[in-house]
Amino acid sequence: MSSSVITGIGSLVTNDPALGEGPLGLLEDAAVVIDGEHIAWVGPSAQAPAADEAYDAAGRAVIPGFVDSHSHLVFAGDRTREFNARMSGQAYTAGGIRTTVAATRAASDEELHANVARYVAEALRQGTTTIETKSGYGLTPHDEARALRIAGDHADEVTYLGAHIVAPEYADDPAGYVDLVTGPMLDACAPYARWVDVFCERGAFDGDQARAILTAGAARGLVPRVHANQLGHGPGVRLAVELDAASADHCTHLTDADVDALASASGRTVATLLPGAEFSTRAVYPDARRLIDAGVTVALSTDCNPGSSFTSSMPFCVAVAVRDMRMTPDEAVRAATWGGARALRREDVGHLAPGARADLVLLDAPSHVHLAYRPGVPLVSAVWRRGVRVPTA
Repeated sequence: MSSSVITGIGSLVTNDPALGEGPLGLLEDAAVVIDGEHIAWVGPSAQAPAADEAYDAAGRAVIPGFVDSHSHLVFAGDRTREFNARMSGQAYTAGGIRTTVAATRAASDEELHANVARYVAEALRQGTTTIETKSGYGLTPHDEARALRIAGDHADEVTYLGAHIVAPEYADDPAGYVDLVTGPMLDACAPYARWVDVFCERGAFDGDQARAILTAGAARGLVPRVHANQLGHGPGVRLAVELDAASADHCTHLTDADVDALASASGRTVATLLPGAEFSTRAVYPDARRLIDAGVTVALSTDCNPGSSFTSSMPFCVAVAVRDMRMTPDEAVRAATWGGARALRREDVGHLAPGARADLVLLDAPSHVHLAYRPGVPLVSAVWRRGVRVPTA
């Protein structure tokens, strides 16, 4: 394996306060040495050791690769009509998931592989070097297991979401569907996933159903995560903390008790905020300021899916979080990198320190602040993943 050095970094976000200034561990006029798949050295550019290859950042900023800890990429079909209707004044109710279920069931393996590969590559070009994705558009044992097998060929982290909604065939028997999700479907899916998730929401699964599903998954070695409190107040957030879930995702409608519960989790249960969903549904945004001020660990993710957040762009989510969720640019970038790693309980990504995986993004800008300062501008100039520079065009 060869080594490489990136010198002349105007502003380097390490996310390691021991290496630089503040929570971002900022270093100016910095350099990074990559040895194989890992970071070997970080420090002042003038002191950088020699390497097999050299790259001059020419004063531009470098940040850790984005960690997108919440996406739904295994799907087929299109929901343009639903989006158009929503933008014409109709309310979002999550009912369109059934449309995607029908299209996904009808799609071939080859079509689904091609779709997932395309979205993962799209995200990588925008700086996402670690991505989680879920099942949830099959809702039969066969289709859910198929989705997880396909996801595992493309994504870093794979989540079993048989409990996305009640399958159409069980519309009059939700208890029977919970039995399926916790029984034969779980048996088929557990070998292909690390995580188990549930949409704990009105119109999907209540607190008791969600607890049964997450507990059954945990008994099979899957770690819980929860779609919680997106459409209204409910038990999802506190259930996530109770079950030591890695994350409570959405967190749009929170009581003081919900915030206190997340704060008491001491970072074990991360509040993953998904601003693309609120942007695409014209819903109220989560109050990130409230969570951060309470000491809650926050992540940002895209929620990329065909219905409520059809974006794979973490830079876009950073910009929206700063503009509409009262986050500072520093907080948003940290949440999109270090926070996402915490939501996946990963220690090897989301930061740039010796021993970390060499996932880094060169911005065509002098500072990470430009991700929010210049929204919509393609600032990702180069991406290294596992120490290898990958195409971004």
